[in-house]
Amino acid sequence: MSIQYPLKFEPILKERIWGGKKLHSVLNKVTDKENIGESWELSDVKGDVSIVANGKYKGKSLEFLITEYKDTLLGKKVYKNFGNNFPLLIKFIDAKEALSIQLHPNDALAKKRHNSFGKTEMWYVMQADKAANLIVGFQKDSNKEEYLKHLENKSLLEILNVDEVEKGDVYFIPTGRIHAIGAGVLLAEIQQTSDVTYRIYDWDRKDDQGNGRELHTELALDAIDYTAIDKYKSDYTPEVNASKNIVDCQYFTTNIIELDGTISIDNSDKDSFVIYMAVDGNVTISYNDDKEIQLNKGETILMPACLSKYVLKSEEKSEVLEVYIK
Repeated sequence: MSIQYPLKFEPILKERIWGGKKLHSVLNKVTDKENIGESWELSDVKGDVSIVANGKYKGKSLEFLITEYKDTLLGKKVYKNFGNNFPLLIKFIDAKEALSIQLHPNDALAKKRHNSFGKTEMWYVMQADKAANLIVGFQKDSNKEEYLKHLENKSLLEILNVDEVEKGDVYFIPTGRIHAIGAGVLLAEIQQTSDVTYRIYDWDRKDDQGNGRELHTELALDAIDYTAIDKYKSDYTPEVNASKNIVDCQYFTTNIIELDGTISIDNSDKDSFVIYMAVDGNVTISYNDDKEIQLNKGETILMPACLSKYVLKSEEKSEVLEVYIK
């Protein structure tokens, strides 16, 4: 038994103090809320498990599908490594205001402290307002003492790296790397299944009750990677109607497909589910010889591992992110 069609899921929309309206106005998420910061597109996080939105399994949970279909959904190697747990969390994020400056612990620390996976992640910038930026890493190598001095003085930006960004920019965020999404950025985020975040500075912002959000100063100290690198933005060269790699790590591989016409996909060698996120334009997926499903901008779709051959086509210039596990 296997699932023989691409799976869409109901978006899980999250109100955030820094959220805005772009998930509704740009990505067509249905909501009447004013400050939706995140759309969890594919999630196995406890309490926020995705529900199928289409086809035979509409209304069933991702958890149910994995339990029922195991490696035919996930792939043999993925199922062997993760069992009935889905290994990735897929999001769209709209930052009307800047997110907190934060980082995530590695697998070992997250397991010890939170019985969780760590959180390696990546960002693909879908849209950025003029002068919008991302904070990623240190400008030069630092240490606990220097970091704590600037944290206490509220001068972290003097030692952190700030990049002005535009559509198409890609950033890989390994565990331990300090980061923050700046105001005016809309992006796709791919990460390990984890909701563990160490918030180190939140711009002294208060909620409606006048309370600041919890900070994790002590927890963060041993989790921070204080080393700097020359360049944080990932370099890549897209190619029309071809799948080009933009991030490749032990937790996930992400490619970008610039589509203007048709591309035939054969994932027989991958032994993994494949996720497509439509980050620009609309795409039609043809599968099982005579069936089609539409993937519109702002939508995400899960291709079961057993459904390895299909065709992507678009009558306009479109872009999709292609995500799987090696």
